[in-house]
Amino acid sequence: MIKIRLNVLKVLRQAARLVVQSPRMSVRILVVEDDSKLARFLVRVLSEEGFLADTCADGQEAVGRAMSGVYGAMVLDWMLPGRDGVGVCRALRAQSCQIPILMLTARGELSERVLGLRSGADDYLVKPFEIEELLARIDALLRRTVRAGQLRAGRVVIHRYERRACLDERELPLTEREFALLSYLALRADQVVLRSEILGRVWGMSFDPESNLIEVHISRLRDKLGEHATVIETVRGKGYRLRTKP
Repeated sequence: MIKIRLNVLKVLRQAARLVVQSPRMSVRILVVEDDSKLARFLVRVLSEEGFLADTCADGQEAVGRAMSGVYGAMVLDWMLPGRDGVGVCRALRAQSCQIPILMLTARGELSERVLGLRSGADDYLVKPFEIEELLARIDALLRRTVRAGQLRAGRVVIHRYERRACLDERELPLTEREFALLSYLALRADQVVLRSEILGRVWGMSFDPESNLIEVHISRLRDKLGEHATVIETVRGKGYRLRTKP
């Protein structure tokens, strides 16, 4: 069980009252944990601390969701059904996904900690743990990665961990899904990104030839890009490309 002292609960209540002013409101955390009770508890605590938090219980699903660009950090359990935490880390790093990963596990041996870190985790926390330490480690990960989280694609700059997108230093008023879509196109700048890939990475959906979901969101993105809307190019019969040059 996770140990929580009474003074921690008091801090959480205070944080909940101040959450509107917290910079953590811009960061979405993915909790990957197959213990549903623990997962719900972690999501509640993170939410009370000002983060946005979601959960999933499957390693393969975690890879797809992390690749979407929606999340600023991942709290990842080692022992998962299907693909375990080490496999998740390796898969994400092999695809150049730099999402900060805090691995949680009951495995406390030195060799296992080393394996977790070498697989691609940024930090490692052994169960049982104190909530204060979990939050401090997440904050430290985000401080270290906020600069690395800046992605530039021509005139467009994506601040992935602050969840902002700017065009020529003008912040774009994007919805969460629009931000994820633009982020993924920027990650693959000057490359043709297939519709099926966009559906899988941004929406977590399989290919649906009848859906106009992508077209609708591309149209909204272009509206918000204004006179620079043409940086998002339609590649007929294939998908889209975010161009960095005229």
